[in-house]
Amino acid sequence: MKRFLARLVPDGLAARFALLLICALLAANLVALALVSSERDRLGRAARETREIERIVGLVPALEAVDPSVRRSIAGNASTRIAGVAIDAAPAVDATPADRRSRALAARISESLGTRVVHAAIVEVTPLWQRHRREHSERRRQEAITVSIALETPEAGDWLNVVTRGSRRGPRGNEGRAFLIVLALSLATVLAVGLWFVRRLTRPLGALAEAARAAGKGDRSARVPEQGAREMRDAAGAFNAMQGQIAGFEAERMRTLAAVGHDLRTPITSLRIRAEMLEDDLRDPMVRTLDEMTVMADELVAFARGDGEAEETRDIDLSALLARLSQERGASFVSTQGVTVSGRSVALSRAFGNLIDNAIRYGGTARVTLSEENGTALVTIDDDGPGIAPERLTEMFEPFVRGEASRNTETGGAGLGLSIARQILRAHGGDVILANRPEGGLRATVTLLRQGMAGRMITP
Repeated sequence: MKRFLARLVPDGLAARFALLLICALLAANLVALALVSSERDRLGRAARETREIERIVGLVPALEAVDPSVRRSIAGNASTRIAGVAIDAAPAVDATPADRRSRALAARISESLGTRVVHAAIVEVTPLWQRHRREHSERRRQEAITVSIALETPEAGDWLNVVTRGSRRGPRGNEGRAFLIVLALSLATVLAVGLWFVRRLTRPLGALAEAARAAGKGDRSARVPEQGAREMRDAAGAFNAMQGQIAGFEAERMRTLAAVGHDLRTPITSLRIRAEMLEDDLRDPMVRTLDEMTVMADELVAFARGDGEAEETRDIDLSALLARLSQERGASFVSTQGVTVSGRSVALSRAFGNLIDNAIRYGGTARVTLSEENGTALVTIDDDGPGIAPERLTEMFEPFVRGEASRNTETGGAGLGLSIARQILRAHGGDVILANRPEGGLRATVTLLRQGMAGRMITP
């Protein structure tokens, strides 16, 4: 049951607010309709009773003052379409019922007529034209007022009987249509104002969500305007402060890595010079180890500087950039159309160069393809190598992780190429994933937004 109700509730905040408004307006208008209808019925009954009392109070003295032989004629002339007046030997109401309204009506008439005996009753009746029907709704029921008054005349036994023909209860059709029109207009007006207000209220939330997604992809320059309601401003300020702190931590970490890589070069060079003086059987293993350490130090410096923050962002012809990189490395390149992105040329060249080099190093060849899907540049780099175990595909982007276990510089670098590539691409609002191809080999898929994200402000 809870799942079913959850499906009925809209997912968006604006839609939920609209649903809440509709339910609240419907409930409020239905309650108002019930109250207005009840009050209208009460006022209508009071007006009818007052009119009947006035007619009766004015009729009794007139009948008592005339000759008894003409009373019935006068009573017949006093009858109307909705009320019948008659002089009878017996009362139409033997005794006033115990209900509050009947007693109140009899009391009001008695106050005006003095000591005369008054019986009054208010009853519900069914109109003649509906009596053949088996079911009668509350709207079709009618009220009738019956009053019997003993006339004070020399000839006892004359009773004035007044019987109304009834009046319909409940809302009429025209009133019901008017209520629906008013309800529809109020719904439309309040929803329009409410949705406009909610859209203004939720727009900063959308900007915050977009900036959070960008931050999750590694863009530490994404910021949110601190505007809107106080809570929105506080959330935007906290996010911007968090982005600044994380950017500072990462910058410090990169500076540390760069310093370590740079400082390692001097002792490695000194050790290599000394190793060259050793015997051949001792020199060669040491030189190979020192060469591996040199590669690791160089790639550590490159990893620390891989984001290319010092380079300015500009429009880049991605087709031309990939064609140049592929030609320099002996890879094939196919592009279905020209694609222009905004980013840092040197940084992107390093990222795509690392991916192509990785494909050639481990797969023997590289095939680069460029296309565009829904405003996103899509680059695939395929090789014909042995691929990677599925459980290690995500691990390959970690620093110092290589496709093969050895540290031989002839079969690979220090394991930082993919880390550098992903770092640069995420800083541009893109990403890269690895997957084994069904026909064999590895495929690196790069997605890159047509509009670069470096240094941008997420606007609502």
